[in-house]
Amino acid sequence: MKHMKTALFIALAITTVGFILFWIAAIRTHASPEGGRWMPGPVDMLIGFATNFFDTLGIGSFAPTTAIFKLRNLVRDEQIPGTLNVGHTMATVAEAFIFIAIVTVDATTLFSMIAASSLGAWLGAGVVARWPRKAVQIGMGLALVTAAGLMLHSQLSPDPVGGTDVGVKGVRLGIAVAASFVLGALMTLGIGLFAPCMILVTLLGMNPKVAFPIMMGSCAFLMPVGSIRFIRERSYNLKSALGLAFGGIPGVLIAAYIVKELSLRTVKWLVIVVVIYTAIMMLRSAMVERARRPVVVMPSIGN
Repeated sequence: MKHMKTALFIALAITTVGFILFWIAAIRTHASPEGGRWMPGPVDMLIGFATNFFDTLGIGSFAPTTAIFKLRNLVRDEQIPGTLNVGHTMATVAEAFIFIAIVTVDATTLFSMIAASSLGAWLGAGVVARWPRKAVQIGMGLALVTAAGLMLHSQLSPDPVGGTDVGVKGVRLGIAVAASFVLGALMTLGIGLFAPCMILVTLLGMNPKVAFPIMMGSCAFLMPVGSIRFIRERSYNLKSALGLAFGGIPGVLIAAYIVKELSLRTVKWLVIVVVIYTAIMMLRSAMVERARRPVVVMPSIGN
């Protein structure tokens, strides 16, 4: 298992370096100070710090970040999915290294679910990045409603029984792989993988703790893969994405090593309320928006 984890870490490092180099090349090609204000400010980095801090503690980062973007009108609706994936990638990689190192999980289960999620994200991002504004508003609204429901389920069932297995085989492994593919694709709509993965792992009879390396590792591989598609289509907000990236890693490190025993019940209830409100506003925006001819979404990077 130790050697397999080492191989996984090497693969993750290669994937991450490839993502960073691709993103830097894209920024040099498409972004410049003359093209608009795109460097992140303190608020952008604070959002990255806070959302990834709580993400490491299990709350998830996609729904809260979407709520903040929507409430403060920081990112256009059609750019939110790409901004979430691109901006949160680096913090998620840090989370993956930490949890894969400290939690025991069956290697076959871990590798299979990670590969399925990455493939789902790659195919899903290729579709979502080209959706028009109204379609993205509807997709994000429905995704947020689902996320709020999953969070509510977690609050009402704070101590799921689950099993004791650290992996699955046979039919259960097939179900895990198929579900991971779907969750990877849905992640490109802005619905986080964490809560669905926790429920999936529990229903399959595994120890709920096993969900952490699986979901962190899956996101760490699928987000660079999916983000490259968003970057190539220029379907994200560069300024906000950089803020999430720069502020996120410190948030992850502090949450992982210092605040492990923090009670999250009150914070989770607050997140549920905000997410539901945001979902309603997103769907309302889609309903009242004037009808327009469908177009390919190819916005410029930055504000």
